[in-house]
This record gives sequence, C-alpha cells and structure tokens, in this order.
Amino acid sequence: MGSAIAPEQLVSGARTAESVGFEEIWLAEDYFFTGGISGATMVLDATSKIKVATGIVSAMVRHPAVLAMEISTLSRAHPGRFTAGIGLGVPAWLRQMGLHPPSSLTAMRECVESVKALLEGQELSFEGSTFSFDKVKLTYPEHVPTPLHMGVSGPKMLQLSGRIADGTVLSVAASHDYVRWAKQQIGIGAEAAGRTEKHHITVFALYSVDRNPQVARDAVRGPLGFYKSHGTNALTDIYGNSAQIEELLTKYGTESFAEHMPSQWIEDLTIAGSPAECANKIRAFGEAGADTVALFPLPTERLDDLIALTAREVLPILDT
Repeated sequence: MGSAIAPEQLVSGARTAESVGFEEIWLAEDYFFTGGISGATMVLDATSKIKVATGIVSAMVRHPAVLAMEISTLSRAHPGRFTAGIGLGVPAWLRQMGLHPPSSLTAMRECVESVKALLEGQELSFEGSTFSFDKVKLTYPEHVPTPLHMGVSGPKMLQLSGRIADGTVLSVAASHDYVRWAKQQIGIGAEAAGRTEKHHITVFALYSVDRNPQVARDAVRGPLGFYKSHGTNALTDIYGNSAQIEELLTKYGTESFAEHMPSQWIEDLTIAGSPAECANKIRAFGEAGADTVALFPLPTERLDDLIALTAREVLPILDT
C-alpha cells in the first residue's frame, strides 16, 4: 500500500486485504505523502492476523535510536506480525531535508547494525561517521525479534544487506534479470559473512488488473514513468534502458516522459493486464528469485476493488 494512498484509505484497504486472504501488507514511506510508521500502526491496529511491514522507512529521517524505539513498540504490541524495511530513501528527498549522508553505504550499515543491537537490549556508546550514541538503551526492547530488511538497489548495498540484514526489498520497476542479479549480489555478501540462514527477497511491483488489459496498462504508465524519469541506476543498467532513459529525458523532459515511454517497459517492469496475465507475471518474479511479490495497486482510488478482484480472479490461478 504505497504512500500515494491517502491515510483515510489505509484501514479499509487493510481490512479488505486481510479478509480476502493476502499474507502481507507493505507500507511505503515516500516523502512527503503518508507516513510509514504511523501507517503501520493504523494497519496493525485495524487487523488481527495479516503481517505488516514498512517498505521502506529512511535510515536518515529518524535517528536509529528513535527508529529502534518505534520498531520495538510495534513489535511488542503485535508480536510476530511486524517486519521493518529500512533504506536510505530517495536522494532528492533527503537533500530537501538536508539529510543526505556523505557515505550512503556507511549510513545504512551504522543504522541497521545499531537498530539490531538496540532491539536486542544492548546499550550503545560510540561516535560513528553518521550517527552517535551516548549510553543509549531501550527501556522496552523486543520480546520477539523483528526481521530487518534493507531496501537497496546497487551491488555494494545488496552485498551489505546479505551480510547484516534478514531480507532485502527490491524497488518497483525491477526486471526479472535484475531480481536474479540482485540475488547473486546478496549471496556474495551472505557468503562473506558466513551466513547460511534464509534471506527473504521481496519485490515491489506497480500493479493493475482489469478485465480490459489496456485499462490496466494505462493505469501503470504514469507511475512507471515517474520512477524512471528520476534517472538511471542499477535497475536500468541491468534491464538495458539507461541510455534510452537519458535520451527521452533530454528530448521530452520529465513531464512528457511517461507519454513517450516504450510500451514494452510496462510489459517487463510492471504487473499489469488481465487476471491471467497478472498471475503469470507474478509467478515469473517468483521464478526469478522473489520470495514475496508486493503489489502496489493502481489507480489508488480503486484500492478496495483491486484487492477484491485480485483475490477473486488472480490468486486462484496462482494456487493451481
């Protein structure tokens, strides 16, 4: 449930998702839309069994001590139901707040390792490159360990996730080749750290389903164009459209980017179409290495309808 969804829609959408049999609800925290921690609190309180995760909250916007406190609060109030997804955040948004770190890799490592230690009840005192602690200890550490997943994309970050996190959240607009490549990078990090436990991979996907496939494809074009118009990265390098993105941005700018974007990108980088097409695309991400495929429903004003339609006509295909 992306943060483009208004706060007042969260409770209804969450209850619908739980009632029709979805396993997890992921809550993004894009700035400056709907809050991830507050959204997770609302959803956990409004439901009873479904698992809830942040995907992702920024390592920089809250000090790790405050983030650990928030995670522990949710974990203790709803044992075994919460997963914390932590990432750096979109650089442009961090710069708006004056919070972009000198080293993204160092900031993520210090944040995740510190949060993990605090949740375990440790007292921290150290001066890091990004964060400092002076005898910081949670009064209410966890009873049940909260899985910590890192929302990252580049090779060094993915390897770091393999070394220190319980799982990885992969961004929307990931291709199947990117999922396979990311899993390899995560494995490199896990092997270097001597870790053998299961590392959970979640893929976010822009999602729209409709009995008229073109309606569904039209619904994801604008959002996909929004994400792709922010520039190139590991996802675009692996998919092979980095140069084309730069050409389109130079020729049309960000405002007309989505309009001129190739339709094949919608086929390869989103889950959109008829119920049968969507089921096949979800299955393909699983075959590429995803343990969870988190569907970002579009348009957001059809949230409840899309959840219900997916439960009726998409999930049964996946169960066969």
